[in-house]
Amino acid sequence: MSAGWRWEYDPDHAHVAGGIPAHVVAEVERLMGQLVDLAAMDIDIGELGNGPRPGGLRRMSAADGWFYFLAAPRARLIVVVRIIPPFDAL
Repeated sequence: MSAGWRWEYDPDHAHVAGGIPAHVVAEVERLMGQLVDLAAMDIDIGELGNGPRPGGLRRMSAADGWFYFLAAPRARLIVVVRIIPPFDAL
């Protein structure tokens, strides 16, 4: 197992990103790569985006929609749990 930070979809890509326009998924994946880079530099990503409290489920804008993610520092993992596309893509 790698000692570095990584990200993944929870439970899987099909459940989280299935049916979402490709440009929205690409933007979410680009932003997740940036979050991984920030976490690797010891930036507390649990406080980025919007959410009720640091360390909990966070919301971040992407391609006129948004996505929800959760940082798990002990596992060095960031999970994307939901992607909401822009209204015109629904």
